[in-house]
Amino acid sequence: MDQAKQRIIERKRRAARIRKKISGTAECPRLSVRRSLNHIYAQIIDDDNRSSLVQVGSNSPEVKQKLSDSEANKKSDISKIVGELVAEKAKEKGISKVVFDRRGYAYQGRIRALAAAVRKSGLEF
Repeated sequence: MDQAKQRIIERKRRAARIRKKISGTAECPRLSVRRSLNHIYAQIIDDDNRSSLVQVGSNSPEVKQKLSDSEANKKSDISKIVGELVAEKAKEKGISKVVFDRRGYAYQGRIRALAAAVRKSGLEF
């Protein structure tokens, strides 16, 4: 097995281990983050009802509009914008507290930038 496949398998194991302990409820839903090579996605999930309450991706129109207004070109800057938007949408839906699910990704770089932006915008972890 090559290194790339091994890394993916290890990340999925970490994600499953984290997911066993984390669950989102109606009062405190789960903020799940997915990262690809070029994009980042965040969604707030109510696991009791199995529904997605809020979702924002770096390729959504709102993010692209904010990117054209600012000079943010780095992936971490885009992650901050996604974090701010997901927090704004959550506030509109009356969500003030969430559980953070990093899905096996290391808490650094884009994941940390998104989490910091969500906290700064007013959501509690």
